[in-house]
Amino acid sequence: MNIDEKIKQLNIVLPEATAPVGSYVATREVKKLLYISGQISIDNNGNLIKGKLGKDFTTEQGYEAAVRCALSIVSQAKKHLSNDLSKIKSCIKLTGFVNSTDDFIEQPKVINGSSDTIVKIFGESGMHTRAAISSNSLPLGVAVEVDAIFELN
Repeated sequence: MNIDEKIKQLNIVLPEATAPVGSYVATREVKKLLYISGQISIDNNGNLIKGKLGKDFTTEQGYEAAVRCALSIVSQAKKHLSNDLSKIKSCIKLTGFVNSTDDFIEQPKVINGSSDTIVKIFGESGMHTRAAISSNSLPLGVAVEVDAIFELN
């Protein structure tokens, strides 16, 4: 089963890959690596998921926000690869940032939303290294931001 069939089987609807809003590119391919810039938490209606974990959101809600980041990562990869996700050999690393209160300590559980989503879509090839980092603020006040590095065939 190819990746697009897997996405369809999982009933996943990928969001539109949006253009960057700053002085950077959404993707950058260097040799056999594809770097995806940080994707922020946006719901399926295109609204920003804004707020702090530990104050405005539960860990479970943060997990869902991280899922949305992963879907945006896949969309950016698909756009960069001319709609051919089979060019992805593996996911190398995710780095997740969680807008959280000083006493919130479940950043890894939040970023599991992105990790689990990448593995669901890419299977064993989706297994990756990771960092889950607390932040006192993220761009536009979003709850979660995640970037990625993929290895290409």
